[in-house]
Amino acid sequence: MEWSTHEVTNVVTELQDYNVYTTDLPLQEAVRRAGAGAHEAELTAYGARLGSAETIRMAEEANHFKPELHTFDRQGRRIDRVEFHPSWHGVMRMAREQNLVAQPFADPRPGAWAAYAAGFSMHGQIEAGSQCPNSMTFACIPVLQREPELFAALAPKLYSRTYDARDIPLEQKDSILVGMGMTEKQGGSDVRANTTRAEPLRGEGRGGEYLITGHKWFFSAPMCDAHLVVARTESGPACFYVPRYRPDGTKNAVQIQRLKDKVGNRSNSSSEVEFRGAWGRMIGEEGRGIPTIIEMATFTRLNCVMGSTGLIRQCLVQALHHTRHRSAFGKTLIDQPLMRNVLADMALESEAATLMMMRLTEAFALADEDPLQRAYKRIVTPAAKFWLAKRSVELSGEAMEVFGGNGYMDEGPMGRLYRETPVISIWEGSGNVMALDMIRAISREPQAMQALLEDLTPFCRQDARLSDAATMLVAGLRTQGEATEWLARRHAQLLVLLVQARLLGEHAPAAVTDAFIASRFDAQWGRVFGMLPDGVAHAAILDRAWTQ
Repeated sequence: MEWSTHEVTNVVTELQDYNVYTTDLPLQEAVRRAGAGAHEAELTAYGARLGSAETIRMAEEANHFKPELHTFDRQGRRIDRVEFHPSWHGVMRMAREQNLVAQPFADPRPGAWAAYAAGFSMHGQIEAGSQCPNSMTFACIPVLQREPELFAALAPKLYSRTYDARDIPLEQKDSILVGMGMTEKQGGSDVRANTTRAEPLRGEGRGGEYLITGHKWFFSAPMCDAHLVVARTESGPACFYVPRYRPDGTKNAVQIQRLKDKVGNRSNSSSEVEFRGAWGRMIGEEGRGIPTIIEMATFTRLNCVMGSTGLIRQCLVQALHHTRHRSAFGKTLIDQPLMRNVLADMALESEAATLMMMRLTEAFALADEDPLQRAYKRIVTPAAKFWLAKRSVELSGEAMEVFGGNGYMDEGPMGRLYRETPVISIWEGSGNVMALDMIRAISREPQAMQALLEDLTPFCRQDARLSDAATMLVAGLRTQGEATEWLARRHAQLLVLLVQARLLGEHAPAAVTDAFIASRFDAQWGRVFGMLPDGVAHAAILDRAWTQ
């Protein structure tokens, strides 16, 4: 029977078949400034592939059909295998073929770090869960490079651009993924409270073989071909390379107890595991396991900055698309003055995040010996991870509100984006851990902090608001005792805002920089989007935000 009660109009169709890269002008400009022009053709092609209807469908399926744990096969043999929907393998294959696992280390062309940051943040806009195993693998490379014999065997498989999902000994695979295992039930962020222990099997100390017994409460991507795991020896915590299969080809004694039922990040499997005498090889110095794996975490925190930047960008893009095609009260939403205030404010946040991401990536690409680059890598990175993760949570909620009731429906794009943002604020160190890590880095590397302040000062002197904020930051960092920790989040927020203003002043149009400073350094700024003051050049900001 054919009948209709109404005609469907003024309903926005889903955003698809657009280019994630070529519609992002601030990102393109940053890539070119970084000398990564040789990578632009690949980034353009990847941007088109990411924004295609097919990839968007795969991303939705990978999150709808969650990973399933199979502890035994049909004959009752223990296999501890996680099965994924084919779409998960599809998006993982895309990332691997784009070299988003090892590009900064494997690609000799200039600008490889910048191209990696651009590609990684773009990929996370469409499917964020697959960034977890790829990020951990990327971050393990500089740690494993310090183990020449082991790295020589693994490097070709780490650098490979062929995706290999087979659950077989890594010696037989074309490429591998490497995860990390730190967190235990009783300790959480306090890794020194871990109880998992390692007993010598053959040899002791660096390069020795050990049997590991204990557990990990959060063990992401258990289907990785190996993990770097912290366990205790008689000399204290040590770091171990623990493959999924032992050198003799038998399954290692790492048993998956269950998969986590997470709020978001559903495409990626996170698990609880027990080590029942699992074979491992010590890497790094005995008793120095935490500093060894924290080096890996430094790189994954950079990935967190990239991930938050990508999510902020995608929330903005979705909001812009919706408001350009939805009408209310006689105008399209984007033509409503207050909505333009909200969108322009979100656009400022996105561009500031993009410049921060690219500047940090530059610091990782350059030598640690330079104090300013060291400051960005060691001091600004945890502060940026703290701030951008928080801002992505706030912005995703605002973007959902732009959609109204449709944004709250899981069949639309905003539900997944909204659920995805909080995990970055927790993974690899909560907000408190990041703010305190920034404070510790400042105390340990005063020369680096001095270099950063000297870089900020000339720009801050141009505006009384910035000058006052910089003075406040310096005074605050001189506090002693408990006040140092008590104020750590305030200092992290102020440092990031000053750095973002400095970067925008150097690289963004005046309309963007002026609006950022006028809002973020306004005494009435309350971090609710849509609080830009009168006189902001909102048209120029929105025209720049998304060139679709």
